[in-house]
Amino acid sequence: MEDPRRSADRDLEQARAALERGEMHHAADHLAGAIAHAPTLPETHELLSRLAARADGALELFPLEQHAFVGTVVARAHLLAAAGRPEDGLPLLVAASGHTPGVDWAGVPWVSDPALGARMEPGLLAQIVMQLCTTIGDPAPEAGRESLLPYLTLVRHAVTAHPEQAMLLGAGSALARRLGEPALAVEWAVRGARLRPSKLAEIWLGYAYRSADRIPESLAALRRAVMYDPEDLSVYADIAGTLADHGRLDDALAWADRALAKDPEFDCAVHTAHRLRYRADGDLSHLVRLADFQRDHPDDTHEHADLADCCADQPWLSRVPSGPGPAADPARGPGDPAQPTPAAVQRLHRVAHPLWPHPPAAYDAALGLVLVEPAELLALIAHPPAAPDNEVGRALAAHDPALWTRCAQAWACLGLLHQRTDEPWAASLRRRLLTGLATAGTDQIAEAALFALVTAAWVDPSARADVAALVTRRLAETAAHPIAWSVAQLALATPELAPEVRLRAAEVVRAEEDHSAAGPPRPRRRGDRLRRWLSGRPTR
Repeated sequence: MEDPRRSADRDLEQARAALERGEMHHAADHLAGAIAHAPTLPETHELLSRLAARADGALELFPLEQHAFVGTVVARAHLLAAAGRPEDGLPLLVAASGHTPGVDWAGVPWVSDPALGARMEPGLLAQIVMQLCTTIGDPAPEAGRESLLPYLTLVRHAVTAHPEQAMLLGAGSALARRLGEPALAVEWAVRGARLRPSKLAEIWLGYAYRSADRIPESLAALRRAVMYDPEDLSVYADIAGTLADHGRLDDALAWADRALAKDPEFDCAVHTAHRLRYRADGDLSHLVRLADFQRDHPDDTHEHADLADCCADQPWLSRVPSGPGPAADPARGPGDPAQPTPAAVQRLHRVAHPLWPHPPAAYDAALGLVLVEPAELLALIAHPPAAPDNEVGRALAAHDPALWTRCAQAWACLGLLHQRTDEPWAASLRRRLLTGLATAGTDQIAEAALFALVTAAWVDPSARADVAALVTRRLAETAAHPIAWSVAQLALATPELAPEVRLRAAEVVRAEEDHSAAGPPRPRRRGDRLRRWLSGRPTR
């Protein structure tokens, strides 16, 4: 991508030229582009002021329309502030920060001016801050926190000017803890709870204590919140999560069960309970039931990450495991496909990735292959294309080329799951093709097909008994082959597998990993560093 400063300079040059010609709308368009590239560049703000002086404030040149360009929104925010209406401009700036939190939208003098904190109505500022908190994450990613600090400075000034405003203190506490200021979060939350005791004040206080790792005080505050409103089951789930995170799993499950006793369908309690039960005994059925609940309740109150958290970094549940594996045999499977067409390769490149949140998410992502014909998908499986020319593809090609091949075959097999989905599973084309691939050999194509079948069992309860029986046979047949470890991991990811078969698969995994620990590093372990990079975690 082009350097943002160079892009901003080019837009500024064109904006100046348009302004000289009197073409105000063209000047505004280029100024919006310059702001999007370099939000705090002084030259941009100087030219924006000139435009405002010549165009009666210029607000009409930066209209708020549906799906408005972010540069237009931010430019309008600055013009409103310059016109003496910063309280109207601030929500627009906050909307931009929620859209792209890592960009320094707020790093301008008027946001950090103490006069703004004194001027704004405290209740309105509290609402704006709470709106920001809902969009930046809890906690906000460290990489983007610096760009959000001007908002915290604004709240400091407002709290100084309005020290008795409990809502402002609570909202400020929520922002402070998200931005890595736990001590300040506790200070403001304590003051707010003393000024105006309430359920919300205790929740803010409980979260602030938790961010400061003061767990007993956190739990005490959250329990007081329950006393204010025993029907707010989200607090029960928060208490359960906090207890579990600090080693008190039995107590955590008791709180989750209390919530479920009041409402068995309450999404936060259901997600928390299944996650905690999986942590307690490692039984995959908890995750499968959670996936079923998510499928049957698409309108949950908010997005949950419990299933993804439980599947994270587990082979086949969230990633393609690295491994050597024999080269693909071009004559495998039904028929003898020709080389895949460029259009099929392009569609595969759009969706294929070695990581996914959980099996149902991988199934949904593979919908992009629904327009690829079965013969083309078989060609992609037999003749995996080169990695795409993008950041992920280049990383795979450089560090683990074999992983890309396995990844491509796995996603092409997932594509087969989207063929003729109106057909009942038992007699379907998708079952016939995948079963043929999964049973015709002991190479990585069989692994990829088994993965797709396991995924089918996650998303289609009618397929579970059939897939479990097939995986059981394959586990026995591959015991002496190089793919034994991977097939065993697939078995551990299979819904409704018999307990004795799951135990056998766990023994295969354990024996193989013990053997690996005693000898030289096995190829499948070479992808650990790459996997951390792909998932956004730092490598050492």
